[in-house]
Amino acid sequence: MPEFIMASTFFPQDIIIRKRDGGALTKDEITFFARGVVDGTFADYQATALLMAIFWRGMTAQETAWLTDAMLHSGEVIDLRDIPDAKVDKHSTGGVGDKVSLILAPLAAACGLKVPMMSGRGLGHTGGTLDKLEAIPGFKVQLTVPEFRAILQKVGCAMIGQTPQVVPADRKLYSLRDVTGTVECIPLICASIMSKKLAEGIDSLVLDVKFGKGAFMKSKERALELARAMVETGRAAGKPVLAQLTAMNQPLGRAAGHTTEVIESIECLKGRGPADLMEVTFALTGHMLVLGGVAKDRKEAQAKMDTAIANGSALQKFREMCTAQGGDPRVVDDYKILPTAKKLIAVKAPANAKGFVSEVDALKCGHAIMALGGGRASVSDKIDHAVGLAELIKIGEAVSPSTLLCTLHSNDDAKAARADVSAIASVKAEALIREAIKFTPTPPKLEPLIQDLIQ
Repeated sequence: MPEFIMASTFFPQDIIIRKRDGGALTKDEITFFARGVVDGTFADYQATALLMAIFWRGMTAQETAWLTDAMLHSGEVIDLRDIPDAKVDKHSTGGVGDKVSLILAPLAAACGLKVPMMSGRGLGHTGGTLDKLEAIPGFKVQLTVPEFRAILQKVGCAMIGQTPQVVPADRKLYSLRDVTGTVECIPLICASIMSKKLAEGIDSLVLDVKFGKGAFMKSKERALELARAMVETGRAAGKPVLAQLTAMNQPLGRAAGHTTEVIESIECLKGRGPADLMEVTFALTGHMLVLGGVAKDRKEAQAKMDTAIANGSALQKFREMCTAQGGDPRVVDDYKILPTAKKLIAVKAPANAKGFVSEVDALKCGHAIMALGGGRASVSDKIDHAVGLAELIKIGEAVSPSTLLCTLHSNDDAKAARADVSAIASVKAEALIREAIKFTPTPPKLEPLIQDLIQ
């Protein structure tokens, strides 16, 4: 390509110096950088130096769009143009109890969209969609692109992990960011997310940007900054993108973990989901239906979603996706097929509890799941799909002595799967839950769950 020939005349140190001194990089320099991290032209120490310079100096909207495009074209871009119907995906920046994707993908497919979803794994206190799906016996998330395309065409939705051929620059850059303290950089976050999503071959995208104690972005201001950057980047790529801001101070829904979240997701598809979880799911899926042209407005979108849940077609799409990806579809009717914890421990309010729940700290709840063995401290950690939280109390609910705060699903065992998960894991987890939940004599003021919309 002529662009590559021109870019190959650059020297990494010149690009690093330009950004270090606050200058804006050209499209050719950014292309050279993205390709260089894949082919080795940019050594790891040079790439790290540039990442740190970007962290401190930032990038313009144009630079961010160019970086996204360069990362996107560092590998294979999936072509879905021959598959009929609008291809629309959703991405969440993650949060405790956020199992929306498991409900949204089959629901949107039942309403007439194609949903090509490449998801990630959990690290730290937030769970990953792929890990939740792997709680379903046999469910395969590592598929080839031809397999992905075939399932998408047949079922209408497919949920897989990133293939090695898609956006290789991101895998390399993220691993460097993770060990050099440059993860929390909005242009780099934006390019990472958007390059992977655009590589799916989508027509449009809906984003759920979380903020609060249990989210990656702690402040609403930072979340807004990231949302605007991703919407602008999508627009620069010629794709309609919409972002909503969702509060993540308490877990979403009443379950967190893997098996517990799969069960809650299926319950949602049966029409028995918690109100807060369904509010977020309906909002995001509704935006997808409008962007995809299968509903003219949110009112029509809501009617389609209500029908898909009431007549069982959304649940049937979930069954079909499980079958197509090797999973056991019987989990829809028999939750015992899923990994099951050895102990169910009821955590109840203390004897002096009276009034209302004023706080359910999502971060501490996430740490409780990690204490049980349901989260990763490092990418190599093995997780226990059976452990987690269920029946979690919500902010604003009344409490009195012995009110159930949550049920811990625990596998306390001297021979635990991980050395750092001790035989008293449930004791640690219960202590964290008790720290997370606070009470007040009067009903607290409830903050809106969905707080902004960027389009």
